[in-house]
Amino acid sequence: MNLNLIEAFSPIEDPRIERNKRHKLIDIIVLSICAVISGAEGWEAIEEFGKHKKTWLCQWIALKNGIPSHDCIARVISRIPATEMTECFIRWVSAVAEITNGEVIGIDGKTARHSYDSKGKLGAIHMVSAWANQAGVSL
Repeated sequence: MNLNLIEAFSPIEDPRIERNKRHKLIDIIVLSICAVISGAEGWEAIEEFGKHKKTWLCQWIALKNGIPSHDCIARVISRIPATEMTECFIRWVSAVAEITNGEVIGIDGKTARHSYDSKGKLGAIHMVSAWANQAGVSL
């Protein structure tokens, strides 16, 4: 089964009323997933990721009205039932596992404590990398 991210999450029904749909639901979902997989933590970080990666994102999603604000992202994603998101995510990850013929994906995580974020705030930075040797893919 070859299932891409858009196909996997397209069954989710849009929780918004028609007049409040400036951005497509699938655009918000794909932006959010890509940002979180890339390390974004929080709604503002998802918006910033979108702004920095807009050209790349536009290869797959329309973004006709630009990058949604962090408030818009938060409102929309918060209204989607977690069970629906989970089911779609599992379906997508299962398809990826099938494509890689069940290859084991190596995952390495690091936490850099006493680090400063982009706003100069003391905290911890979490980094995760994954490697699929046979597929030649690194995240």
